[in-house]
Amino acid sequence: MSGRAIRVRGVVQGVGFRPTVWHLARKHRLTGEVWNDGLGVMIHAYGSDEDLEAFILQIPLHKPPLARIDSLEVLALEGLPQSEEFCIVASRQNGVETPVAADAATCADCLSEIADPGNRRYRYPFTNCTHCGPRLSIIRRVPYDRCHTSMAEFAMCPQCQQEYDNPADRRFHAQANCCPDCGPKVWLEDSHGQQLDCTDPLTQAAELIRQGYIVAIKGLGGFHLACNAADTDAVNRLRERKRRYAKPFALMAGDMETIARYAILDEQEKQALHDKAAPIVLLSASGETLAPGIAPDYDKLNTADSNNIKPSPEGEGWVRGNQNKEECLFSSPHPNLLPEGEGAHVLGFMLPYTPLHTLLLQDLDAPIVLTSGNISDEPQCTDNGEAREKLSDIADYLLLHDRDIVNRLDDSVARLMDGQIRLLRRARGYSPEALILPPGFEQAGNILAMGAELKNSFCLLKNGQAVVGQHIGDLENAAVQGDYRKAIALYRQMYGFRPERIAVDHHPGYLSTQYGQILAETEAALVVPVQHHHAHLAACLAEHGVALDAPPVLAAIFDGLGLGDDGELWGGEFLLGDYKGYTRLGCFQPVALPGGTQAMREPWRNTYAQLLHYFDWQTLQQDYADLDIMKLLASKPLATLATMIGKQINSPPSTSCGRWFDAFAAALGLHGEQVYYEGQAAIALEILATPLFADERPYPLTPTLSLGERGPDSVSILSWQGLWQAVLTDLKCGVDKARIAARIHHSLAAATVELLNMLSRQTGIDSIVLSGGVFQNRLLLEAVSGQLRQCGKTVLSPQHYPMNDGGLALGQAVIAAARAI
Repeated sequence: MSGRAIRVRGVVQGVGFRPTVWHLARKHRLTGEVWNDGLGVMIHAYGSDEDLEAFILQIPLHKPPLARIDSLEVLALEGLPQSEEFCIVASRQNGVETPVAADAATCADCLSEIADPGNRRYRYPFTNCTHCGPRLSIIRRVPYDRCHTSMAEFAMCPQCQQEYDNPADRRFHAQANCCPDCGPKVWLEDSHGQQLDCTDPLTQAAELIRQGYIVAIKGLGGFHLACNAADTDAVNRLRERKRRYAKPFALMAGDMETIARYAILDEQEKQALHDKAAPIVLLSASGETLAPGIAPDYDKLNTADSNNIKPSPEGEGWVRGNQNKEECLFSSPHPNLLPEGEGAHVLGFMLPYTPLHTLLLQDLDAPIVLTSGNISDEPQCTDNGEAREKLSDIADYLLLHDRDIVNRLDDSVARLMDGQIRLLRRARGYSPEALILPPGFEQAGNILAMGAELKNSFCLLKNGQAVVGQHIGDLENAAVQGDYRKAIALYRQMYGFRPERIAVDHHPGYLSTQYGQILAETEAALVVPVQHHHAHLAACLAEHGVALDAPPVLAAIFDGLGLGDDGELWGGEFLLGDYKGYTRLGCFQPVALPGGTQAMREPWRNTYAQLLHYFDWQTLQQDYADLDIMKLLASKPLATLATMIGKQINSPPSTSCGRWFDAFAAALGLHGEQVYYEGQAAIALEILATPLFADERPYPLTPTLSLGERGPDSVSILSWQGLWQAVLTDLKCGVDKARIAARIHHSLAAATVELLNMLSRQTGIDSIVLSGGVFQNRLLLEAVSGQLRQCGKTVLSPQHYPMNDGGLALGQAVIAAARAI
């Protein structure tokens, strides 16, 4: 008899891996044992050499649905087995290395049980097994055993315990296993905290939603606010109370057939909706309509005579409200999906991912709004007491339960772009899955990367793997910043992590940078500043498995802004780089941001700055006095702004592509006065351009768009004077603004491709990275990618990690590692 010690690393705890090993060992007539520990799963198996080899080959082929094997190491094992059987034994503590699984949508077997009147879990909203259910949202530390989760306080009944103890049962060691007799309970309260006397709180909650009430729902990773998506008054009241006046709402529908009534889906989008992560998927609206307040019309917001706008309680028009700076999730659909001349509209749908949501939606005919349970800009509520305090003025009723949410998880957001489903926000269902780093990073030390200021996520790098935390949000909000610190502490505890280096953004004013410096002092760790756009480039390389010693690539990194090495604000950048360094080869023409951060909120400032940079202002006023944008600018304190720009007072020069989009959007009458969340004006321009995009072409590149003189550091400058001249001429001639918007997009894509091709010829490099938040613009990403591929280039762009700042921490971590190796 021979023995083998088999070490399995990866996502192998809490996913039914040990029962799978147990079944395979019995099938191959082996004895021995298997257990969880801090490194993953350990197997000691004894039998004939032939049976052992067959058994080892079968392990990767029969892994459970939620498992991921990162490595499988085999060593000879001396001695004899301790038992004549193959057994599953208790977990052992020897370090903390194994990844934690992400929360997973309800599996088909559990869905069948809650739908079966003869099953003891019929209509039980917390039904789960080893193939689905909560993971990260309930875990306090590893190993992933029940005593380390928020299920610890629920003692299993005899029947559940029997399932838990039986290796042949799919609930064997399912740490969240429970039933109506022993598990969490759900109940319904009104906004005053009075519990409703009802036999089925889910049926009652569905009825309240149908009647037009707003219900706060305690879900898997936090609270949501729900209402009938077909009820205009309910949707507008939700916007009013939540103070979310512009950004579209997410939707949940009970099944794919319901979604198909309101949106167009292709096979990739269907697969994404049905994925175990169950993200929100942005879809092209088509067919039946829902309440207009689901995704407010941008032209209403633009033409309303107000600085702060929100839907009226009556659902007619718009009234004054507070500023909302929430991040953008929704943009325009693919041009091929829209008949010529139709407007562009997108809906963000998800399917139920817990039994609670499934049972709730069964009693409703229409989709529901399911938006985060918070006042705008604050973190999602996770605690019952917190929800009663903060949501009682928003929700008419609260659907609560008594299982604690340990880790807040927002819904993930995905979109089909350039032939791939791409994550725009990475949270529930994906975090904290680890990324195996490319060759060359195996010996990297412990690195904590702090991420950016907006759309923050952080990253732990250890043992050749990168664990990117869930979406945290915008650190400008004090509550979000507190949540950020709490999440970092929890991940460090879960992974037994002590950083040797802490990677931060190069911008000293970022709160993430400042907190990283505080941690570095506490931990005696080395601070590693990383340039913003270099981090975008490196994150894309790491995701695509590009080796540490691979040749450099070219990159176009377009975003709002990031501090450059020269102290200026960058955002339209053409780089040559790898993990260890980069060279700036090109950029947009630097133009002032009059008022600094105020220019990010008021797009007209960027229009004025661009026009003032490229033209004589008096001549421009004479030639285009009748244009709406010139009339708008005439009402502004332009003399003050001109002085500020001339004397460089609070008007830093910037190459920002985000502000470039704002400038052109305002010129076309889109949110010129003010934006209410990041990227709103740019998204409006994309939406306007979408229906006619396929039929339009760029403006002639000569002389309307040309490469400027090479700067002192041999940086090619993209000048937009010709493009502005063409746009102003079209506006004066009364050309349809949708056509102008389409031509603007085409012109940016053509100029980008032209410069990248020129740099490719100069450097001999044909691999090109496209990243940065601006490339979430589907028209731009697909146009640039497609044209580059036609030129024979290899194009890399983020898929599994956001191309916006949500993916920045991954890039920071691998850059810090590369510098240390």
